[in-house]
Amino acid sequence: MAHAQVGDTPLTAPVLGPRRSAPAAGPVKPAPASFRAVLRHRSCSRLLAASVAGRLPLGMVPVALLLAAQADGHSLATAGLLAALYGIAPAFGLPLLGRLADLRGLPLPCHLGAGLVAVSLCVLAAAGTSHLAFAAVCVALAGAGCPPLEGGLRSLWPTVLPDAAHVRTAYALDSSTQEIVYVAGPALAIGLAGWLSPAAALALAAAAAVAGSLAFATAAPARAWRPIARPRGDRLGALRPPAVRTLLTALVLVGITVGALDVAGVAAAERHHTAWLAGGLPTVFSAAGLAGGALFARLQPATGPRPRHLLWLAGLFAAAWLPLLAPLPAPAICALAALPGALFVPLLTVASLALTALAPAGTSTEVVGWMSSAIRLGLAAGTALAGPLGGHFALPLLAAALCVLLLSARTTPSSTPAAV
Repeated sequence: MAHAQVGDTPLTAPVLGPRRSAPAAGPVKPAPASFRAVLRHRSCSRLLAASVAGRLPLGMVPVALLLAAQADGHSLATAGLLAALYGIAPAFGLPLLGRLADLRGLPLPCHLGAGLVAVSLCVLAAAGTSHLAFAAVCVALAGAGCPPLEGGLRSLWPTVLPDAAHVRTAYALDSSTQEIVYVAGPALAIGLAGWLSPAAALALAAAAAVAGSLAFATAAPARAWRPIARPRGDRLGALRPPAVRTLLTALVLVGITVGALDVAGVAAAERHHTAWLAGGLPTVFSAAGLAGGALFARLQPATGPRPRHLLWLAGLFAAAWLPLLAPLPAPAICALAALPGALFVPLLTVASLALTALAPAGTSTEVVGWMSSAIRLGLAAGTALAGPLGGHFALPLLAAALCVLLLSARTTPSSTPAAV
């Protein structure tokens, strides 16, 4: 296992779980893999749909908490603190549940996490947020219990797909569908809260967590998957290689850009007296992410992305924020948000492949938990920093530029494989 980024070695996720029989000798040209080609393979549609459903609370609960707390008479600032607590809590729970999955298999942490989420959210829906300390405990438990569905899914892709080309496309597909969670989730919460109540939105989030986790954990590939043995006494786990820690730090910076974007949208809406811009900016960013992920899956190199591609994507992502610094009318600001949005999913996809390739054996689910934690901490930091800075687009540009500097400092030419 190399402990540094490499210059020209493909970032290929190691195959985990049951292995397929070796193909016949001779050169094999990687088959083109599209999102549709991935979903045609056994269990892939079920695993992906279950994973998205189980992660819907991540998009639903923050909005439902805001509405519930305000309905109970709390100020917007207090409601925002509850939503922020829920946003940060998975950063602590996901790596722990991911490590449990890498030690005991996927069903146990999925069932435990879903049960904790469901009980916490249902208690919160019934009791309300009037008693703030009690509500905060429920919110923290609901966030920390988020099942490790994203990490589990990425551990399963190599076992249900025929080759590395399909696995790389599956990573892009998974990164793209995350945008659905953060677009459909808030819309569901707002719609149900308006139709019934915020408590109903919290109850639906609990049901989605349970249904998605059960459908995922009871699928045949999830039940058959066996973790790879890891060294005894290895406390650092996925964090052991220095390159993993560096890449996670870079992802915190990427998360800051997205966290700052929401505040920048609100600030731009106030400056231009156009309320629609506050929601339009993140919506355009997410929609562009879906399109960028699909395009990346089509155009990625046949042998897979290399570490230098990660640096190039980070550089383009940073450069894409530059046009937003200019004084522009509201429609132009909204349209230009598509530039970094379209690069966000490809950047996450290549970073995921790099982390999986660099992670020590037996830590495939845990390392994705750390990746989610890094991005979530960045989101929280970006939101917290953007307010005092007036919601200026200079913050996401600065964070993206620091990400490029960090990655360029750690990228060294080598012929050593990133993973064996």
